Amino acid sequence: MRRMKQKDLSERLSAARDAKKAMAAKFRQRPGPDDPAVAERRAARVAVGAAREARVAEREARRLAENARITAEREALAAEQAEQDKRVAAERAENEVRLEAKRKAARDARYAARKSRK
Repeated sequence: MRRMKQKDLSERLSAARDAKKAMAAKFRQRPGPDDPAVAERRAARVAVGAAREARVAEREARRLAENARITAEREALAAEQAEQDKRVAAERAENEVRLEAKRKAARDARYAARKSRK
């Protein structure tokens, strides 16, 4: 049976120190803010953001235009419906006047017929 070798305290401290040095070296290798690659990535992010804002603004403009078109259509339809309602009401009133005139004429004819029989 194999036993794992136990590390003593100095070996563990040395490994931790080496790991910290490696992390620090890796951090120092990162390019600075004035590095051309970093500037290029930053410019690309700005361009993507500007394009996104332009697309959002375009969608918003399209949405507003569509809402305005729909509102105009609804208003035109409502005006047309109101005009049609006016025409129907006028026709009904006209028909009512005609019907009332017919009723009056029939009533007068009945009255005249009664008068002529006497």
